[in-house]
Amino acid sequence: MSTFPNSPRLLKGGLVLIDPDTAAVLRVIALQYNPDTLSRTLQVKGVGTEGGDRSEALRLKGPPVETIKLDAEIDATDQLEFPDRHPTATQVGIHPQLSALETILYPASARLLANHRLAQAGTLEIAPMEAPLTLFVWSKTRVLPVRLTEFSVTEEAFDPALNPIRAKVSLGLRVLSVDDVGFTHKGGTLFMGYLQAKEQLAAKNQGGTLNVFGIGAIP
Repeated sequence: MSTFPNSPRLLKGGLVLIDPDTAAVLRVIALQYNPDTLSRTLQVKGVGTEGGDRSEALRLKGPPVETIKLDAEIDATDQLEFPDRHPTATQVGIHPQLSALETILYPASARLLANHRLAQAGTLEIAPMEAPLTLFVWSKTRVLPVRLTEFSVTEEAFDPALNPIRAKVSLGLRVLSVDDVGFTHKGGTLFMGYLQAKEQLAAKNQGGTLNVFGIGAIP
């Protein structure tokens, strides 16, 4: 029983892979530890450029390009203290957790083999393989369609068989907007929900008055 029974349950952040057509959940990857920091960058998609038409200076071509960076820690040290309860960690360390993240970047081996057979049979045009839609989940107000753009691993400790047992994973994510996938795609629907939730939260912000700037009106 918890020492603080009334304390709120700590939610996990992580990634969810879904079928882009049916929205069926294919894989859930919860982070073992929520990172202490989350870095987000928004790059404006403006029309106006230096020396261009001045009437275009305030126009936006679409939603900004949002990128997210975070560091996640994976550690099997505690599990190794109880090998009977955690046989997988004892046998292969944190390979399963790392592989679950890494395989997001790979096409399925079955699809690669199928395309190889098509090529061997003389098929002239083979469509690029569509990956599952990846969602970054960071609370119910942030369920974002993303593309994993950066992935690096620092393996920090190993067991006697050289299986990694502690690692830091750095992830770079690019939020997919309606400019990337369209409005009818599941990713577009999720992005619009994210944008509308952001607008609702912005409306809750208590704005100030011009007096806080020391001016009574805009000159």
